[in-house]
Amino acid sequence: MKKTLPLVSIITPVYNAQETLERTLVSLRRQSYGHIEFICVDDASSDLSLSMLQAFAEDIGGRSGFSAKIISHAENKGVAETRNTGLDHASGEFVLYVDADDSLAPDAVQSCVEEAADSRADIVYFHWCLVFQKSERTMLQPTCASPLDAIRAMLAGRMRWNLWLFMVRRSLYEEHAIRFIPGANMGEDLLVTMKLFIHAKRIRLLDRVLYHYRQDNAGSISKLFSIKHMREVETNIEEVERCLGASTYAADIGHGIDFLKLTLKLPLLVTGRKADYIRWTNWFSSADRYILHNRSASLHTRLLQWFASKRQYWAVRAYYLLVLRFIYGIIYK
Repeated sequence: MKKTLPLVSIITPVYNAQETLERTLVSLRRQSYGHIEFICVDDASSDLSLSMLQAFAEDIGGRSGFSAKIISHAENKGVAETRNTGLDHASGEFVLYVDADDSLAPDAVQSCVEEAADSRADIVYFHWCLVFQKSERTMLQPTCASPLDAIRAMLAGRMRWNLWLFMVRRSLYEEHAIRFIPGANMGEDLLVTMKLFIHAKRIRLLDRVLYHYRQDNAGSISKLFSIKHMREVETNIEEVERCLGASTYAADIGHGIDFLKLTLKLPLLVTGRKADYIRWTNWFSSADRYILHNRSASLHTRLLQWFASKRQYWAVRAYYLLVLRFIYGIIYK
């Protein structure tokens, strides 16, 4: 008797993505794995995104083993609630996120399912590629033997926590009521990823580059935080801290939360604006005492943070000009 392939739910949140959405949909169409439901949630887009999704669903509907669900919000709710909507409509054994400006390798789902079957992992994660206009850079995830190792790596900044880097058993979401906090749209994937790893029993790194993250604008590397965004990050961090404190790993993370806070506010030091450097100084300031303690952070990152903590903003500005304007602005273009 032929064994039934496990169903994989791929969730794609969409908002005004018509300029980039087609390359994402092409990569979904090209998946070699034969049992996928595509769940695309349009968050009240005002462009052609919804019609593009409807055309995609019509195309997918004629292919054996594939199905597509297109859900449209009547009003814009933000990415956290959009992700929740996707989860509420998912029925697969596994869940994978793909953002509306990125792409998957053609055998990404196939490879992840095979790895999960071999290792019985609750979470399979993989490497990714940062794609610029004319070049790209491979980004490697660390090999972690256990969920605790991965949690420590994420807290220290050695491992990315973006949900598109993980294929996860949906039972983790459902059995532990894991969802995003509505309205807390910055840091939302950090919170959910931490919760998933807290409850996972087995994890496995698939040593391949399977996801292509598009960085069309080099300047957007310095993700600018508004006051609203900062408050949303704080909401998610408070919940991360609470969940870790209540978990079996509470005694094993050391200064990890402080390391995490330093990582989260680092983008404020790469904007070229003194006003952002001052905001960095005032945000999560209790973590600054641990700047030199996190050996997982590169030396130049620790020095950058140390200069900022001493209010030596001239040095921070010099770093911005060298790294962001020259290296990312010219080399990675």
